[in-house]
Amino acid sequence: MADTFAFEIVTPAKPLLAQEAELVIIPGAAGDFGVLPGHAPLLSTLRPGTIQIRDKTLKILEQYFVEGGFAEVTPERCTILAEEALRVAELSRDDAEARVKRAHDALMLSKNLGVRTQAERDVRAAEAMVAAIDAYESGVLRSH
Repeated sequence: MADTFAFEIVTPAKPLLAQEAELVIIPGAAGDFGVLPGHAPLLSTLRPGTIQIRDKTLKILEQYFVEGGFAEVTPERCTILAEEALRVAELSRDDAEARVKRAHDALMLSKNLGVRTQAERDVRAAEAMVAAIDAYESGVLRSH
């Protein structure tokens, strides 16, 4: 069995990442799941959260925040089709917290089910982005 698999993240705007990976942790709709070389075929929706690219010692090499989308896994490849994907290291806490405020304001002003459903989704995504920044910063502080 191979030691790595092809891993890619694609957004509507452009392909974001294509590299070999040893282990990837993905925020699936039913919970986080890990992908290793030789993984059984799988198709999953994504919830807002952090994708972690790790080496075989479990050290986190890179993290990407995804707002949602799909993961397609085969024994040789894992493809993330993300609505939005950003490197966690490049996220701004001020922007993320402003996004949470805007999402909460929109939720409070929503008057019909369709608007309210979208506003709730936006709140979950914004709060997940802040949580991704919190986790990243606490990990960075511990590693120094």
